[in-house]
Amino acid sequence: MLLLSLLPTTTPTRLSPYHHNLWKPLPSTSHFQTSLKPQHKLLPLVVQTSGGTGGTGGGGSGSDNWWDRWFGNNDDNSNNNSNPKRVLYILILALVIQFASQAHAIYTETETDTNEEVVVWEVKGGKRTKLVSDNLADMFIIPPVNWAWWPLSSNESSSTVSFGNVVPTMWVQCRELFMRLMLPEGYPESVTSDYMEYSLWRGVQGIAAQVSSVLATQSLLYAVGLGKGAIPTAAAVNWVLKDGIGYLSKIFLSKFGRHFDVNPKGWRLFADFLENAAFGMEILTPAFPHLFVPIGAAAGAGRSAASLIQAATRSCFFAGFAAQRNFAEVIAKGEAQGMVSKSIGIMVGIVLANYVQASTPLALASFGVITWIHMFCNVKSYQSIQLRTLNPYRASLVFGEYLLSGLVPSVKEVNDEEPFFPALPLLSLKPASKVENKLLSPEAKEAAANIGQRLELGSKLSEMVKTKTDAHALLELYKNEGYILTEQNGKFCVILKDTCSPQDMLKSMFHVSYLYWLEKNVGLKSVSIRDDCGLGGMLQISLEYVEREFNHAKHDGELAGWVTDSLVARPLPHRIRPDY
Repeated sequence: MLLLSLLPTTTPTRLSPYHHNLWKPLPSTSHFQTSLKPQHKLLPLVVQTSGGTGGTGGGGSGSDNWWDRWFGNNDDNSNNNSNPKRVLYILILALVIQFASQAHAIYTETETDTNEEVVVWEVKGGKRTKLVSDNLADMFIIPPVNWAWWPLSSNESSSTVSFGNVVPTMWVQCRELFMRLMLPEGYPESVTSDYMEYSLWRGVQGIAAQVSSVLATQSLLYAVGLGKGAIPTAAAVNWVLKDGIGYLSKIFLSKFGRHFDVNPKGWRLFADFLENAAFGMEILTPAFPHLFVPIGAAAGAGRSAASLIQAATRSCFFAGFAAQRNFAEVIAKGEAQGMVSKSIGIMVGIVLANYVQASTPLALASFGVITWIHMFCNVKSYQSIQLRTLNPYRASLVFGEYLLSGLVPSVKEVNDEEPFFPALPLLSLKPASKVENKLLSPEAKEAAANIGQRLELGSKLSEMVKTKTDAHALLELYKNEGYILTEQNGKFCVILKDTCSPQDMLKSMFHVSYLYWLEKNVGLKSVSIRDDCGLGGMLQISLEYVEREFNHAKHDGELAGWVTDSLVARPLPHRIRPDY
């Protein structure tokens, strides 16, 4: 056992040579020319062990001055191993001082806080800031932040910051900064529930798309001859021709803009396929350098068309995510997320391109793997989207189930059932539902599929009627409506008036669904336009029911989360203006 003794026999009254400080230890005696002896003898620093004897504890001869022993001024007896011990002693002393001052490091409640204080939380986006009342200034302030040397427990004051909690605090701050930059303000309340899943899948596919872009650009540069010392002017001309011809596709494709609103998921998936096909053609250009312009132009046309479709459908998705009408902010955060994905994709693409270099087979093999990842993430992202607007297919599902059971299916159930390409049964990929639909019946699904094949919005009146009597019967029956519905050659033909609104088109879809229900469950068939419009006819009975029940169905749809103020459709451009 170590026993340390540092007790003077009497209180020393020694002064420094300069007489400025009342107490200051003297340096070693070797510092002075003459020996200076203290008036009172001090006991030396004695280290006694169980086996040691004597004043030096068996440690051999040495200086009797504890100052020399500590700082090693006695060169003859200085021990090189004493430095770690000195550091250890200093650390112990620092810890003692630290814990002794803990009462000053922790925030202590003031006298006003001992009473029942008034606390207000300031909420900005998803961040909460505590405000406490200041009785002196008669205002609310942010509590002062103090520091502690150890991790805080959960019940300690939130205004105390611990050095032991620095890393968790920095992580929280970094996470909050990331959320402010990447997510709309007020997340998750400001967006719909499907926003996060969509954004995550879009982030991964963005990385894959950028990697493919880097590989394709490298292949184009090799094909144009820049890697072989080609003339820069000729390479630039070929590049401009390739892009210029490709830009024409945007002009011709813009007239299909209304299609993108009706079925944005399917068109977006088609755009992704076009983009990957364009990347594949560009990667093939080194194998056919003499066909650089035509291959590059075809690839450029595909990429331009894909970018147009992606920009158009992105607006549809973001509009659905904006739960608080924060449309612009959702778009801005989406662009920020895209830039992060592109930056990561560029770095990965550069590394991969460095290994691929001019090898076309290796580039194609890498492109195949990346394309699979890209398309898989795209499909998963579109499956997560829950569109709340009603197009003809979703309206048929909703109204069909309502007519069968009197209930409106949820937004998720209908979106899980809707295929990506309703008009192409062979390519009608359906999202993989995680849970089996509990409300949608097979009859409603069959009705939606059949109505989608038989519906014709914007038909010509001249093709529907052959006699003046038929025309007069239709106009008289639908004089208070914005549309005219009849059945012709197995098709549900909807003739739109020039005053027809999106609400009238939605009402016509409810009418079509009820006509199909009468045909399927009651067995009513169309006889002739005049008879169908007469009393007891199929059109007259169905219109009377629609006028009575449409508002109820619309109200129930709104309660289920549907936007029932319009029908998102692409009708033919034909309109009529009756002269009543």
